[in-house]
Amino acid sequence: MKLYIGNKNYSSWSMRPWVLLTQAGLPFEEVLVRFDSFEPGSQFKTRIGAVSPTGKVPALVLDDGTVVWDSLAIAETLAERFPQAGLWPADPAARAHARAVSAEMHSGFGALRSHCPMNIEAFLPEVGERVLAEHPGVNADLQRLARLWGELLQRHGGPFLFGHFTIADAMFAPVVARLRTYGLPMPAEVQPYLAAVWDSAGVQGWVRGALAEQDFLDFEEPYRQGRG
Repeated sequence: MKLYIGNKNYSSWSMRPWVLLTQAGLPFEEVLVRFDSFEPGSQFKTRIGAVSPTGKVPALVLDDGTVVWDSLAIAETLAERFPQAGLWPADPAARAHARAVSAEMHSGFGALRSHCPMNIEAFLPEVGERVLAEHPGVNADLQRLARLWGELLQRHGGPFLFGHFTIADAMFAPVVARLRTYGLPMPAEVQPYLAAVWDSAGVQGWVRGALAEQDFLDFEEPYRQGRG
């Protein structure tokens, strides 16, 4: 299998299937398509457009040549192809719940994602403080995350949302990175979960790659104009 991804420092959607594959120990080849611009005709759009009909990352090319795009579709495909990996909870009710919260992450939390773009190597607590003061939607997203995570951890005992690392945790992994970058508050009862996700093999592998890139893109850093 080949997984096409964007810059690890910035690409939250690419992070999800990469972390899932790595955490599960499933073999794949990484193909990094560097962000240069998202405009038609850019090198990024040309390269990824030759693979994915959406012209976006991530895209997974299976060993039979089938192309799957969209992070949640990729996760579902992997769960079907590798049932032994336990990417969804075994219990039907828990599995349905895990699908629901994964889909909620996929389509929701727009304020947090919009105002706190992923930037793993950065530490911007002053930006986080300003965002919280100016954008009530971010506060609402954080409150929903705290309530959702707290309920699941209490129900399933942790350290991950459904006991062991599943697709749901991979879907929320970029959020954990955002919380660290922007110094955003979370209650004490979910802090062990944040630590478990951050310290997982899949996330740490992605973080190491992100820090090694040293490929800083102005259009991905709206809060900073260059670096000294």
